[in-house]
Amino acid sequence: MKSEELLQGYREMEALLEGHFVLRSGKHSARYLQSALFLSEPAWAARAGEALAALLEPERPDLVLSPATGGLIIGHETARALGLRSYFAERTNDRFELRRGFALRRGMRVAVVEDIITTGGSVRLVLETIARAGAECVAVGCLIDRSEGARFPVPFHSIATLSLPAYDEGSCPLCAAGKPIDAPGSRGLSAR
Repeated sequence: MKSEELLQGYREMEALLEGHFVLRSGKHSARYLQSALFLSEPAWAARAGEALAALLEPERPDLVLSPATGGLIIGHETARALGLRSYFAERTNDRFELRRGFALRRGMRVAVVEDIITTGGSVRLVLETIARAGAECVAVGCLIDRSEGARFPVPFHSIATLSLPAYDEGSCPLCAAGKPIDAPGSRGLSAR
């Protein structure tokens, strides 16, 4: 799967939205990628997972770990394509923790898989979770990188890269224009 095919899937599933949105990062944007809707189609999820697995395979991970909830489905599909287990970390206040019996072993090689990366904040918190366990993150992968330059201390792979400007609330031209706002993400951010 190439970049344009992935984006076509988002369009086909009506998962590339136009309007005024609060992203999970708290930033505002005129476009929103609704990965849960895209990944609700098993055929698209499987193809995207296979494509991401092909990018991550050279790093030789032992496990795929994703931040909940955005990375759950694509993490699972990527792990399936790699023949590995898929764990997810859950946000507790200002960090991610492993629960539900998930545990990392010292020296385990972990690939972090996310759906969309905007600021990279969730991934960085998951990297801290891996380090606390004494495991090693060997790569970060995502469906779409919209970060415009996120950096991680390991190889970073994405199927597609999009330049979708995101604004702090105080400098958002959409807010200044009085456009109605929506918060479709999973973190319960309220639309103001």
